[in-house]
Order: sequence, then C-alpha cells, then structure tokens
Amino acid sequence: MDAHLEKLCATLARVDGHTAVVRAWGGTLAAVLGSGGRLLACGNGGSAAEAQHLTAELVGRFRADRPPYAAIPLHADTSSLTAITNDYGAEEAYARQVRAHGREGDVLVCLSTSGGSPNVLAAAKAARECGMLAWALTGPAPNPLAGVCDEAVTVPAEETSTVQEVHLALIHLLCDAVEEAL
Repeated sequence: MDAHLEKLCATLARVDGHTAVVRAWGGTLAAVLGSGGRLLACGNGGSAAEAQHLTAELVGRFRADRPPYAAIPLHADTSSLTAITNDYGAEEAYARQVRAHGREGDVLVCLSTSGGSPNVLAAAKAARECGMLAWALTGPAPNPLAGVCDEAVTVPAEETSTVQEVHLALIHLLCDAVEEAL
C-alpha cells in the first residue's frame, strides 16, 4: 500500500473511537435543524472547503431526498468577510458573523488542522457567548480550539492532508447521522 494511504488508514483507525461522539452530534444537530435552528461552519483554507462541503450536504442532500436545512459556511460570503476583515481585523472575520447569524441553541462547527487559528477561536468564543453549541474538528490535541469548544474530535496526524482527509470522513459520518435521525 502507498505510504500516504497507510498514514490515512492508520489515522482512521485511531479516530474510530470518536465515531460515537460524531454520531451523537448528528442526533443533536438533527434536533436543532429539525426545529428550525441552523448550523454555522468555519475554517481556513482546506478547512474552509470542508466547512462548505458540510453545509452543502445539509442544504442539498447527503443520501436521501429531504427538506433543506439552514447551514451557512461563514467564509463563503466574500463581501461580508472582506468588509469585516478590513474594518475589524482578520480575527473577527467569523466571530462577527456568528453574532449576526447565530441564535441560542444553534450549532457552530469549527474546523482547524492546527487548532490554533485565531479567527476560528474567536468564532467559537462568540458562539458560546451567544448560547450556541460549538464543536471542533482539529488536528492533534492538545490545542486551543479543542479547549474552547463544547466538544472536539482531534485527529492524531502530523500531516495537514491526513487531518483534512479524516475530517471529510467525519463530516460524512455526521451527515449520515443527521439523516438517520431525521
């Protein structure tokens, strides 16, 4: 087997114990979305792409036809993102949007391979201040983001690409659990 795939397989085996957490998140998220709440998601770079992948699966569909659910990738509104960054600084890029769009009981999913991105940390703190649940998908623990979120699944991999690939698998697991619960 190729060395890259060996790393991925080994890392997937090490996060298998977290599947119960992700499935529980799916049940919680299904209840939030089913009652009219929303999911916000944020990350930078590849993690932003994964956040958008998650929200697309919920607004569109993962496996089954079903009603669309309110899910917003915070990096995708480039006009707001660039205005906020210009006026308030990069650290506020997501936090200000969380304060605008998030409501008590909503969910924020934070993705960060390092677990130390200042704008994602600020978003998690803003979510908690708003009464939202904040969940993190990060790289290796310990890291600051895992510490400020309600719950975190940390991926024990040294390479960013491996962390991102495992995050995508966990996102699909989350979507599957949401659809099963609904």
